[in-house]
Formats: sequence, C-alpha cells, structure tokens
Amino acid sequence: MIFRFLPGAALALAGIFAPALCLAAIAAGPSQEQGKLSADAPGRWFEARQTDPKADETKKADAKKSAAKTGDAKPGEAKKPGKPVQVGSYGDWGAFLAEGAKDKTCYALATPKERAPAALKRDPAYVFISNRPAEKVRNEVSIIMGFAVKEGADARADIGGANFNLVAKGANAWIKNPAEETQFVEALKKGSKLIVKAPSVKGNVTTDTYSLSGISQALDKVQKDCP
Repeated sequence: MIFRFLPGAALALAGIFAPALCLAAIAAGPSQEQGKLSADAPGRWFEARQTDPKADETKKADAKKSAAKTGDAKPGEAKKPGKPVQVGSYGDWGAFLAEGAKDKTCYALATPKERAPAALKRDPAYVFISNRPAEKVRNEVSIIMGFAVKEGADARADIGGANFNLVAKGANAWIKNPAEETQFVEALKKGSKLIVKAPSVKGNVTTDTYSLSGISQALDKVQKDCP
C-alpha cells in the first residue's frame, strides 16, 4: 500500500499547533468533542501523517527531488507551509486550507456524531479527505481513530451497506485498497452516514458514526481551492 505525502511538510505543520491545544481536546473527552470541529483538528491530522510506514523510505528521495528543483535546498530540509485555516463550514463538515510558498493542501474534515461504547474513554476521532495538487493527490482518505487499533484486525467502514476494508497503524487508518478511495468518496456523497468499526489492542470493538450532511459542499470547496 502506498501512502502519499511529504514527511517534512507534515512535521512542520504539526509543530505549528501548541501542545496545550491537543491536551485540552483530549481532556475534554468524547462527550464534549463529538460532532464538533476542535481547534487542533488540522494539527492532529498532520501529526497522524507522520506515522506513515513509507515515511522513512521516501524522506530522502523527496528531499533530493526538492533540492534538484530549487537548486539550493538542503537534503532533509522541510519547507514551511502555512498554518491550516478553516475556509468553510457545511452541515457537519468543515473545509480547511494549508498554503505554503509553492504548494498547498486542502481537506474536508468531520468528527463522529455518535461513539460506542459510550462509556469507553478514548481520544477524539476525525475523518479527513484531502487534495494536494503539487503531488497530484486527490481524495485521499485518512481516519484518526482515537485509540490504538489491534494490528491485523478486521477494521472496516460502512456507507449505506457498502463496505470498505481499512488498514490501520497505531491510531490511524486508511482505505486498505487505495484504488477504492474514489469509490469511497462517491459513496460518501450519496450516503447519510458513515460507520467506522475497529477493535482496539485491548479487545474493545468500537463504532464511530459520522453524519454526511454537508460533505458534498465541503468537497466542492476542497476541489475549488485545490483543483
């Protein structure tokens, strides 16, 4: 499976957000964060991208390509992209933009409306769908589960009966077959809710339910800002 992102950019963006914001969101607990777009959500997503299993393999190659294009960049030197900002709110989804000197990332974001078991304590969860024009990446799906998923376990997403297998690493998950991302996004646009199920390393099977109200408009904004 191939994950597509620039590790250096992810690291730089993650560092923008104060640790206190992340701690505050975690301390708030599921009851306070459900269905809301917390201030640190963009930072959480970029932090999650750092756990990409391909990061170590591609970091040097990406740095060399960047250096070859600029002529003066040093290998391993990360660019300094701008702080992610919310550029739209549509129903239960938000649209965000992070713009750097020569590239930008746009994404739609949502948090669960319902989480089960309700009494189970875990970190906030998010679903992100992103475009990165400079890398020719469209509709990349990323999920932050809010807990460590059991490695190799059956994790899946359901949209109106259409099931998609997920692959997880730590607390982060992606569509197992990248070729299904477009199909997944189209199903989201036509559906009313997304249900994500996965077992934790402790054996708890959790279910997060996302409203799909406003997702089409959020994705339209993403496509407009990052065509």
